[in-house]
Amino acid sequence: MNNVQEADRIVSIDILRGFSLLGILLVNMPSFHTPFLYINPLTWWTDNPDRMLYIFTDIFAQASFYPLFAFLFGFGGILFAERVNKRGQSFPVLFSRRMLALLLIGCIHAFFIWHGDILINYALFGFIFILFYKMSGRLLLILGSLIYLIPFLMLAMLMIAAQVFEMGGLEIPIDHEAVRQSMEVYRNGTFIEIMRQRFDDWYAVNNLASAVLLFLSIFPLFLIGGGFAKLRLLERPGIYRKHLRIIMAVSLVLGLLVKLIPYLTANNYATVFLQDTFGGPLLSLFYITAITLLLQRNLVHKVMLPFSYVGRLSMSNYLIQSIIGTLIFYSYGLGLYGRVSFSTGLVLVGGTFVIQMLASKYWLAYFLMGPVEYVWRMFTYGKKPAIRRSAHGKGGQR
Repeated sequence: MNNVQEADRIVSIDILRGFSLLGILLVNMPSFHTPFLYINPLTWWTDNPDRMLYIFTDIFAQASFYPLFAFLFGFGGILFAERVNKRGQSFPVLFSRRMLALLLIGCIHAFFIWHGDILINYALFGFIFILFYKMSGRLLLILGSLIYLIPFLMLAMLMIAAQVFEMGGLEIPIDHEAVRQSMEVYRNGTFIEIMRQRFDDWYAVNNLASAVLLFLSIFPLFLIGGGFAKLRLLERPGIYRKHLRIIMAVSLVLGLLVKLIPYLTANNYATVFLQDTFGGPLLSLFYITAITLLLQRNLVHKVMLPFSYVGRLSMSNYLIQSIIGTLIFYSYGLGLYGRVSFSTGLVLVGGTFVIQMLASKYWLAYFLMGPVEYVWRMFTYGKKPAIRRSAHGKGGQR
């Protein structure tokens, strides 16, 4: 989510941003059309192909694309710092303004569009990132890994112990009253009623009790992404090919093993915690390294280039996904909440993302950045940036 000058863009990072937005839409779609917060998906979708498609999505997408987005946020933060410092400007000042704008955009998104917003947390934790940006790449990697692993490994051991000694005390229930209320409000409620429900759903995830866990699950990934940026691990894949291949292989094997735990053992809070907290980020690392290495092949680069169009407008496209999703399913739109299957949702994911690819390519033929990126940049620098392409710049993307 970082708008930069054309000449400074790293196409592989834009492709990764676009790819992460496809995954985020894939993960968010069930929450657009179903009270996903309050159900056990394995008991909600019991018929095929919905059940098998959910399991596939759960293994390969759930908890893997938000870590990827957080990684790219930290990566972009370091690139932003380097550009600002080259111009002799103050990174803390400009980045603080950048995070303040992001916080405002996040509040609009969370309370007026969709409850599953990530921007508020990114903005709040982004202020803390200012304290770490001067560290070396190696230190950022080590610190980020330790902050993430130590508390979550301890928590995982406690949850496993609780599951063993309580004999099933951590099973995942269905909150029938919350399901009923969500169905009624999102399908039939007024906009004000939906706003109240939206806030309740947002607060169920983003509250004081969960603040520490949210910080530990997001901020360390900022640091790890920043470490990758400082070490140029993704910008020089030829130099670091061996390291990237090792990371790719290890993260794939370990990631899949951990992701499969709920299906190989029992589905409860402990196993799902292991799956999401450790398996998710491991698969994120696999996607990052695999795509970076594959993009060295001309054919793969050509095939994946359309992802870069979406990635260059990442903020705008992220918000548009929520607008489209809520207009399809909420009462002030088509009112289809709770009326579509998981597989139908996947069809909508594919259709929406193809449209975003085409629309982004068309937009970038005439404009240098997206509409939300324009506002974000204007707030950051305190002046209007150029947005229109010159006449000779139209008609193609680099």
